[in-house]
Amino acid sequence: MNQTLNQSQIVEIIITTINKIFNNIFSSINNSMFSKLDDFAFIDIKILDNKYIKSFIGDFSGGGKIIYLTDALLIAIALYFIIKYFFSAFSGVQTERPFQFIFKLFVFALIINFSYTICFCIINFNNLISSSLQELGKDVVHSNISFAELINKLNNKISISASENFDLFSFDGMIKTLASIGLLSLLLNYSVRYVLIMFFIISSPLAFLSLINYSTNWIFKAWFKSLFSLLVIQIFLPLILIVIFSIDMNNKILFVGSIYTMTKINDYVRELFGGISSDFSHNLQSQFLRR
Repeated sequence: MNQTLNQSQIVEIIITTINKIFNNIFSSINNSMFSKLDDFAFIDIKILDNKYIKSFIGDFSGGGKIIYLTDALLIAIALYFIIKYFFSAFSGVQTERPFQFIFKLFVFALIINFSYTICFCIINFNNLISSSLQELGKDVVHSNISFAELINKLNNKISISASENFDLFSFDGMIKTLASIGLLSLLLNYSVRYVLIMFFIISSPLAFLSLINYSTNWIFKAWFKSLFSLLVIQIFLPLILIVIFSIDMNNKILFVGSIYTMTKINDYVRELFGGISSDFSHNLQSQFLRR
């Protein structure tokens, strides 16, 4: 009898310990952490206020380090053309017409030195579309179309924040765990996306420079496709959030399933348009499969 009682106590201690561990995890992954989702997912022109971006590509008032580098490369390309054109008179090798080359050099110098302005227009235009869809959705479902609102609705139905009565092995406990893991995955994916967009903004002058030659313009094509695939996700997000807010909140399984759908948006966009993936779990899985 005592042995049976001891076994029951051991099982109870294990279950209580597991519940406490997960409850502590939920305490650390709190609502304020999830509130960053809106900042990472719905990128606006504030991303260009980053001091490192301004240091590399400048702002409306002047250029940065990458701009100076690309300007130096343009000068090097111009010198190379002069030398090549000079020797073509002796070798008979046909070269590009000087006036045509000078015009092309001037156009690309202008584009490169306005990299910040071009990126500003691209980011702003993309944000205007997603903001308009958010406003449209607000009128349709009578709710703010944002992750902050999603968290509030989840807390009302599931309570993803920590609680003393949390039970991992109950239905609500499992739903709560799945919802929190899904939101954490979203947070990781969109933080990776945010960093990648910053990288493509910083590298924009070099991407524009690659257009000057047919043999290197593939660099610009790859750059544009990757940046486009990362930005266009922002247009799909409000549409999916509208669908989520339209479903029955009492159907917890469907609600959690919709969260996992958002973690796969990047894969769907990549299949449609190509580009780069910011899916954190997908990238990890790919690395393990390669091994």
